[in-house]
Amino acid sequence: MKKIFFLAIIVAGCSSSQKAGSTAELPFCIKKKIATFTKLPKHEQPQNVIEYEYKGKKVYYVTMPCCDFFNEVYNSNCKLLGHPDGGFSGKGDGKLPDFNAEKKKERRVWEQPK
Repeated sequence: MKKIFFLAIIVAGCSSSQKAGSTAELPFCIKKKIATFTKLPKHEQPQNVIEYEYKGKKVYYVTMPCCDFFNEVYNSNCKLLGHPDGGFSGKGDGKLPDFNAEKKKERRVWEQPK
């Protein structure tokens, strides 16, 4: 019985309060953007929003619903920095050519509800 109780405490302690969908620490404008995503028809909603560190700053990568759309990267003020990938060619718009090589500290902050 003590082993089960101990195991339950370990599992509870390892659970993170920052699971996908937790927006507690996000900038207000990113929270608003996510709120607008949830109001779109499911087939138009982005797949997820992932927070990264890029060049020493937090950025938010939005994975669009389909392959031919550009995926978007925003700074913490919701300024669009560019499209590192996606689009017809799959190579984005060329404004963030080093994004995939330089991004760090991945944290999924929102994903489309199943």
